[in-house]
Amino acid sequence: MRVLVVGVGLQGRAVVHDLERCAAVDEIVAADREASAVERALGRLGCRKVRTRSVDAAGPEALGRLVRETAPAVVICMVPPALQLGVARAAVEAGAHFVSTSYAGEVGTLEGEARSRGVALLPEMGFDPGIDLAMTRAALDELDEVRGVRTYGGGIPEAPAAGNPLRYKVSWTFDGVLLSYRRPARLIRAGREVELRPAAIFRAENVHAIEVAGLGSLEAYPNGDAVHYARLFGLGPAAREVGRYTLRWPGHCALWNALAGLGFLRDEPVMVDGVAVSPRRFLARLLEPQLAYADGERDLAVLRVVAWGRRAGHPRTVVYDMLDRRDLATGLFAMNRAVGYTAAIGAELLIEGRLRGVGLLSPGRDVPPALLFDELRRRGIEVVRSERDGEEA
Repeated sequence: MRVLVVGVGLQGRAVVHDLERCAAVDEIVAADREASAVERALGRLGCRKVRTRSVDAAGPEALGRLVRETAPAVVICMVPPALQLGVARAAVEAGAHFVSTSYAGEVGTLEGEARSRGVALLPEMGFDPGIDLAMTRAALDELDEVRGVRTYGGGIPEAPAAGNPLRYKVSWTFDGVLLSYRRPARLIRAGREVELRPAAIFRAENVHAIEVAGLGSLEAYPNGDAVHYARLFGLGPAAREVGRYTLRWPGHCALWNALAGLGFLRDEPVMVDGVAVSPRRFLARLLEPQLAYADGERDLAVLRVVAWGRRAGHPRTVVYDMLDRRDLATGLFAMNRAVGYTAAIGAELLIEGRLRGVGLLSPGRDVPPALLFDELRRRGIEVVRSERDGEEA
């Protein structure tokens, strides 16, 4: 079987690395704007099944031609979310399955055509969203009545590498991080839907701390649409609290609350010596080079799901944890592994027929959690379960 990977940056190279080891994959077509950039990105990974192509994912004609010419069984989209729909459309029109790590967004508009062509659309098959959705499904399935669920996810440097004032380094794109800081958050609190404006997510009253074994205290701020996922999981009115949170080292939120309050996340340009400059884009260009990892430094990919409620009439709390570290042998960051390997697993399950279904699929509804956890374990990424008496406060 042939797989086409569109976008071979930090996460895309992990996809290719994983597909290289899959017996069901005979050939990997790795495409990006410049084929030479793909070769540099893959570098030390020693990929033998790969052939490179150049394509501008923003150009629908070139993209469609590439998918038709390569005739893949699966197209894996690893380009920015704004380009995802075009890649998905090209895949469906060519009769190929589609996998991405971005939020589903407009990809759902292609469900009817995907069904008619007998192919699957599997967005959100990454780290967060992705693994966290499977962990949530697993936790919820253990309860007869769900009273609440919180999901946590974050990519942070190991403590020795977190020496800058932000206590943060970049294992994805910093521009993408800043865009996520501009998103509103939707939660369920005390049984009511609450929407927090982007300016409020870092405020002290919306930030809380959790303890993670081996790391200590991390702070969590609300980010993302928990209400949407409450509906996806079929949670009823008994679920009085549902929230999605991002994890950072302590102090991060207070600093960003100040920076956001000063307008550094705004896109509206200010004039500097006669030139219009976006504060957010300026900040991204200024800070990203300073937030790069050194060769020997590791990042951490951290996930936690806490669900509580009743089982057989008794109050119970179920917890799923995942913690991964950068692989210095391959150079792949923990975030590369958690995002890229998961996307590759999705493609492999579709190719091998272990994941069936057509149309729009979700890791939280259609991918059996135990199956995903087993595949992650084979790649050295462990999901750990625990539970305790009582319900989460």
